Amino acid sequence: MTDLLATLNEEQARAVTLPAQHALILAGAGSGKTRVLTTRIAWLIQTGQATPQGILGVTFTNKAAREMHARLAAMLPVNPKAMWIGTFHGLCNRLLRAHHRDAGLPQLFQILDSGDQLSAIKRLLKTLNVDDEKFPPRELQHFINAQKEQGVRASAVDAFDDFTRRRVELYAEYEAQCQREAVVDFPELLLRTYELLSRNEPLRQHYQRRFRHILTDEFQDTNKLQYQWLKLLAGGENSESPACLFCVGDDDQSIYRFRGAEVGNMLAFEREFKVPNVIRLEQNYRSCGNILDAANAIIANNTQRLGKELWTDRGEGEPIRVYEAFTDGDEARFVVDEIQSLVRDGMSRSDIALLYRANALSRVLEHQLFSAGVSYRVYGGLRFFERQEVKHALAYLRLIANPDDDTAFARVVNFPTRGIGARSLEALQDAARTYNSSLYATVSHLSGKPRAAIGAFVQLIESLRSATVNLPLPEAVDHVLDQSGLRAHYESQKEKDGRERLENLDEIISAATNFVAENEVPEPAVEHPLLADFLAHASLEAGDHQADASEDAVQLMTVHAAKGLEFDVVFVCGLEEGLFPHENSLMETDGLEEERRLMYVAVTRARQRLYVSLAQSRMLHGQTRYNMRSRFLEEIPDTLTKWLTPKSGGGQAPARPSHFSPSPASAPRRPASAAHAPGRDLGGLRIGQNVRHARFGAGIIVAAEGSGSDARVQINFGAQGMKWLLMSVAKLDPA
Repeated sequence: MTDLLATLNEEQARAVTLPAQHALILAGAGSGKTRVLTTRIAWLIQTGQATPQGILGVTFTNKAAREMHARLAAMLPVNPKAMWIGTFHGLCNRLLRAHHRDAGLPQLFQILDSGDQLSAIKRLLKTLNVDDEKFPPRELQHFINAQKEQGVRASAVDAFDDFTRRRVELYAEYEAQCQREAVVDFPELLLRTYELLSRNEPLRQHYQRRFRHILTDEFQDTNKLQYQWLKLLAGGENSESPACLFCVGDDDQSIYRFRGAEVGNMLAFEREFKVPNVIRLEQNYRSCGNILDAANAIIANNTQRLGKELWTDRGEGEPIRVYEAFTDGDEARFVVDEIQSLVRDGMSRSDIALLYRANALSRVLEHQLFSAGVSYRVYGGLRFFERQEVKHALAYLRLIANPDDDTAFARVVNFPTRGIGARSLEALQDAARTYNSSLYATVSHLSGKPRAAIGAFVQLIESLRSATVNLPLPEAVDHVLDQSGLRAHYESQKEKDGRERLENLDEIISAATNFVAENEVPEPAVEHPLLADFLAHASLEAGDHQADASEDAVQLMTVHAAKGLEFDVVFVCGLEEGLFPHENSLMETDGLEEERRLMYVAVTRARQRLYVSLAQSRMLHGQTRYNMRSRFLEEIPDTLTKWLTPKSGGGQAPARPSHFSPSPASAPRRPASAAHAPGRDLGGLRIGQNVRHARFGAGIIVAAEGSGSDARVQINFGAQGMKWLLMSVAKLDPA
């Protein structure tokens, strides 16, 4: 027993040895929560308070479940795999297999992963002759899953308009299709289990008597249904003999609201179960003191938190390095130069991570790493030029440059969908073999319906070629994104995935702009050889071998993907207002607080050294943006930072173009008071006033900076997003 507790600090040991009562363990980043969770299980078994069969351990990932099994195997003489320890979905699958008849399922029911579920929805829409432009399959999938994760069947959804009513009808049809085919999707596993236990009292009591201790990891990430599921198994406050809920989590790391996570579940658990034991694990074993002090200072600005203060006995460590570049290209060059210097000093590339708020920011970093020959890997995602929406856009551009490109033709001939069926494509492929010509050239040999359907696509490509021949390359790309229907297709996907794909599409325009500048190509008309050169550049970067997991390579990832990971050196890039925090968060309830939790996660990934960087101007989504420092940077105390560029006021002057990078010291700067000044006079307008723009429509002024001809205002145009506009150029009318 002493050996079991020997490696624990005082608070960890207190959590492990709690009496058989409900407990909430607030485990800060790097505080050893997995150790506490597994040691608690071992303690309960070794002290005879529980049997291995009487413990239910719930995790969020298979990786976490495997780690718990491995640790318990080293602590206990029993086989941990015989215990009920796994993910929510894994445990529900186990329970439904054992009680499939009561759940209304065949014994050999199959599980649909996300891709299978999307395919099933597409098949349903086709069977019902539903317009998949009006009801995009991915958006319908998101709608169905969101309802299930709230514990709501189609029959119980409130529909306030005809569009929602039709979606509810499709939800009901999808449920019927799944039942006929004996398949369940991931959210269904949990919902079906919850419904089974709710209505079957003998079965519910059986499991309530069996599992006397329920231990849950990453409790801050539970959604509404998962929390209801836990309460049901625990017996609730009205149960004669409720099980003990031991919930471990960190409300400061709740960053998955877009997946349905409810950070409020932690407060609800404490209140509803009258939790007698709330223990804070605040000693961090990962990071140096300055990094933790910065994280504490940032997250302290959130109001909706249970509160804790991370500390370490590892000393202060190095200051946080801050670099303010003129442009995003300059920022990327600085980052890569620092990486090369660190590697020369003996640092492994795999111990270095580059974090960014949005996927689109990876492009300029990837380009610079590729150009410098630095091996890198995009963790949990695809490199920029390998992303689906980017490859679709490049396929259209490839057809403009070379209509005989059959691979590009096949990729987008029916994307976005334009009613070209499989039989028409088969007829085209057969004819192409007969005439020994490309698919594009063969269309003229078709007749009837196949020629009419595919001929319209050929006419689209011809019109794109004609329209872009006299346009500069970036404008040509912009035109293709619009006229191909790609933008409209992804705009119809309202969820986060659609927004990110739109951002990546617009980033292709930035890539084209930078390509022209870096290759010193004159600005006049885009000739197709120039387009071919750009496409070759994209192919080379996409085709460059991405390092595999075993290779020593720099790690690139979004902050969301970084949760749970740690690195010796971390770069947090793009620390600018509108990027991090993301501009969308300013329009969402409690959005800024979640963005600040994201920043807290980003900072606490670093063990030894942390860099934060920003750019005064950034080519993003095809437009040059002039940025202000993120409020999160301003929330870090000056005593913890070391500026690698001169620090002055918070406002920024317009940056030099990316091909001209003088010393940062020469940059003119505006004082901090120039920005976010309530009531500031702006030629008769003021911050907080409603205005109207000829192109963007109605909006509200949320910030301003500069004076005279340099005065700019930031306006929230709602669905059109946040825009910075020069007062001397923009014609704004009071609304």
